[in-house]
Amino acid sequence: MTSYKSDRDHDDVEFLGSELLHAAFFRFEKWRYRFRKFDGQWSSILERDLLVRGKAAAVLLFDPNLDKIVLIEQIRTGVLRRKASPWMLEIVAGIVHDDEDEADLVRREAVEEAGLAVKDLLPICHYYPSPGGCDELVSLFCGRVDASDAGGIHGLDDEDEDILVHSIPLQDAFGLLAQGALNNAPTIIAMQWLQLHLAAVRQQWGKP
Repeated sequence: MTSYKSDRDHDDVEFLGSELLHAAFFRFEKWRYRFRKFDGQWSSILERDLLVRGKAAAVLLFDPNLDKIVLIEQIRTGVLRRKASPWMLEIVAGIVHDDEDEADLVRREAVEEAGLAVKDLLPICHYYPSPGGCDELVSLFCGRVDASDAGGIHGLDDEDEDILVHSIPLQDAFGLLAQGALNNAPTIIAMQWLQLHLAAVRQQWGKP
């Protein structure tokens, strides 16, 4: 199997400082730095605005016994000015605060957002959604749940969450993926991973 790791590291970057631009629900900073180019020369000094989000984690809820996927639906601010509906089908996710463990976070969020307890977790990957302007690092998991009673409206009242839970047969969920009806990165990545690893997941978690 071919592997890749860049031979460039932080020694090839000179950080020249940052400036706070805005801090509310999100934090924006301006960073100044230069880097050593591939030809060995130093670049000009760059000024780049950065959305500082830190770490997040998300989990695809899968019931291997019922062959069902549990997705949640909620409104998303980033889609309000698009033609698409701002209500999205997603996997459960949350922002990591302080030193909280990512696995603990997705277990807690599964209860808050979907009313389901995660019985087992499989790590999928870590990825940067938009590293050109955001420092967010997402840890992605697949979680085994009992979807027999999945449904209803969930979320935290003090955060104005209004989350509708959908329990979807696995092949129907794969159909939504193929149609482009699932249009956010964590859900797409997790569903494609499950397609590739379905046999191994079933073998590990068991299926009658």
